[in-house]
Amino acid sequence: MRKIWVKVDPYDKKMVTTALEGGADGIMVPPGYSEKVKELGRVETIAEDGDLKPGEDVVFFTITSGEDEEEIVRLTQNKQVVLECSDWTIIPLENLIAKRANVIAQVRSLEEAETAFGILEKGVSHILLHPADVMELKKTLTVLRSKHDKTALDTAEIVEIRPVGMGDRVCVDTCTSMVEGEGMLIGNTSSALFLVHSESVSNPYVSPRPFRVNAGPVHAYTRVPGGKTRYLSELSAGDPVHITDFKGNTTVGIVGRVKVEKRPLMLVTAAYGDKQITTILQNAETIRLTDPKGNPVSVVNLKPGDKVLVACEEGGRHFGHKIEETITEK
Repeated sequence: MRKIWVKVDPYDKKMVTTALEGGADGIMVPPGYSEKVKELGRVETIAEDGDLKPGEDVVFFTITSGEDEEEIVRLTQNKQVVLECSDWTIIPLENLIAKRANVIAQVRSLEEAETAFGILEKGVSHILLHPADVMELKKTLTVLRSKHDKTALDTAEIVEIRPVGMGDRVCVDTCTSMVEGEGMLIGNTSSALFLVHSESVSNPYVSPRPFRVNAGPVHAYTRVPGGKTRYLSELSAGDPVHITDFKGNTTVGIVGRVKVEKRPLMLVTAAYGDKQITTILQNAETIRLTDPKGNPVSVVNLKPGDKVLVACEEGGRHFGHKIEETITEK
């Protein structure tokens, strides 16, 4: 998940307001101005009188040669390191990303920010933006916050659909109005998730609820920011979740409410390569998977041979984190 701090030095109320409205994750200001920022909005401040203190929690490092890289890696073990460089653009960050150093790239424009986020495809996950003016700040935040991360989606073929009885089903209501082709990735195992469509589709039974994904039972997994998964039963108001469309474009949504209710369930089995993967969903017409063209497909109309979108990965997960370890789930 991208993290964006904005540096406002000298202090400027309009710059701070623009940063807050644009979704900045933190604001760096000169000494004595942290409370002024917090009067305008609840946000993390980086200042001598702020939440994070320069020199203690956050250090600035000017990189001059490749020999500095090991020192930067060491510093990142217990501090947040803002990287300064007269020509930082590619090589220093490439090397540090390859060494898995979690550095913060200081940038001054949208172009520099996009370069930092895109290096080695993975890019940095955190920048400190020090824009020249309000217009540059607004443009940069608008573009960066509208950018989508990508999730690799594949096609699986339905093998079997059968009722399995009653269970505790989780409905996830988000603070996002989703459109056709969007939903959440849900599955019985963390390595095989189905794209469950949002309730953004008109039907004769209930009005559309584009903010909702009728996701699955309490044990099921879903993707969340940070490359992790969580059980649906763990989610609660304020938690971030991934919202993904049929092209793999992925944004972060915020959970507004989670409802757990007793409902009849069905097991969906699909073939992916030489493996069979499964998910469990509520047995109702309004619950839908997503076909490769982004069309919602009601689970009551699913039949063997139908194609649906899935996200599959090798390896396993431990407490939601991906690990290179053989784990069998069935």
